Order: sequence, then structure tokens, then C-alpha cells
Amino acid sequence: MAQRSDETLDTLELRLGHNFADRTVLIEALNHASVHANGRGPNYQRLEFVGDRVLGLTIAAELYRRDPAADEGDLARRLNALVRKETCADRALLLGIDDALRLGAAEAQAGGRRKAAILADACEAVLAAIFLDAGFAAAEAAILRVWGPLLDDKGIDRDAKTSLQERLQAEGGRPPVYRLKVRTGPDHAPHFVIEVVNGEEVLAEGEGGSKREAEQNAARAALLRLSQREPS
Repeated sequence: MAQRSDETLDTLELRLGHNFADRTVLIEALNHASVHANGRGPNYQRLEFVGDRVLGLTIAAELYRRDPAADEGDLARRLNALVRKETCADRALLLGIDDALRLGAAEAQAGGRRKAAILADACEAVLAAIFLDAGFAAAEAAILRVWGPLLDDKGIDRDAKTSLQERLQAEGGRPPVYRLKVRTGPDHAPHFVIEVVNGEEVLAEGEGGSKREAEQNAARAALLRLSQREPS
């Protein structure tokens, strides 16, 4: 399996805006269970449990502060959009967590560095690592730094497929096309992976328990990816 370099961790710390006093917990946050022969060595799973809560509390409190006029339903919809798997996976790519991940050979060959579930869990684990290294304020600062561009987007929870089509057409592009990539699971509990394509470019992937859910998640991921191309 490929070893991560100190330079990769340096870059990740720079993008997070946090220098670890002890990188041990960061390294654990970037270890997939597949790096261990029995899958039981130090990995990001327990940290992800903590990071999910730290992220949710930070985003919920910030939305509450930023928009005094928003009601509970509006806040809940925006919170769900900001902490969903696809958003966390997109932030992971923005941070370079995909490059810093340590995966077993089989998982790496299976494209683990691009799997939304792995990226999202690792991203939350990294946030937990900051919390454990330096406390809640440090984790909160990193989250607001990384999620900041999304927090004032009140349309983040609207119909993503419509938003993506409108954006691509406004830019003179073709309408997006959704292609089924993988379908797994029994008929009563299927799981779909769908990619959204614009011309020859695969913009993003989305997963869900129905084709509609997977398409919406793919569109959300594509919108987030496209937003990163805009000049700051």
C-alpha cells in the first residue's frame, strides 16, 4: 500500500488551518480499516462517530447565528444539505484527504479514494482529530473555514437536478445526463450509484436507495464541484 508523505500531511494541515500538536490522531483519522489484515487496527471509524457530532453542532449553531429569521424547518433542511455524505465527500476532495488516505491494496484498486462514503467518513474523522487535539474551538474554526463558502447558500437544499441543469445551460453547456453505474442489494433494499455527465466529462457521482435519490445526490455533488471552479 502507498505511504503518505509528510508533505501531504503538511498540505492538509494548511488547508484545515490547524497544525496538530501530535499527528498520531490525524494519522488514525486517515487510516481505512483495510490497511489492517483483520480490519481491527487503528482506523477512522470511531473518530468518524465523534466528528459527525462536532460537524453537526457547529453547522447548526452557525446557521442559527447567521439567519435569525429562518424557522426550524428551513434550518433543518439547510443543515441536512450541509452535513450530508456528498457534501462531506466534496469537502474531503477540496482538502486533499483523498491523497492523504491510507488504504489496503484491494480497496485502493477498487477506487476507494473516490468513494463518497469513504471520503465523507474520513473527513468527519479528521474533524474529530482536530477536536481531540485542540478542543472544540479549533475544530469549529476549521469547519467554518472549510464549509464557509456554502453557509450562506440558501438554495443548497433546493432541487439539485433543476439547479444543475439551469447552471449548465446558463453557461452554454449541454443538459446533464445521469447514468447508472452500479446497482447492488436485494430488490427490497437496493442501492444505486449514479454518475452525472456533461458532454464527455463525468462531473460527480451520487448514491442512494433509489435512482431519484442517487441522481439528486450526484447533482448536489456536481454543483459543489462546479462552485470550486469559480474564481475566489
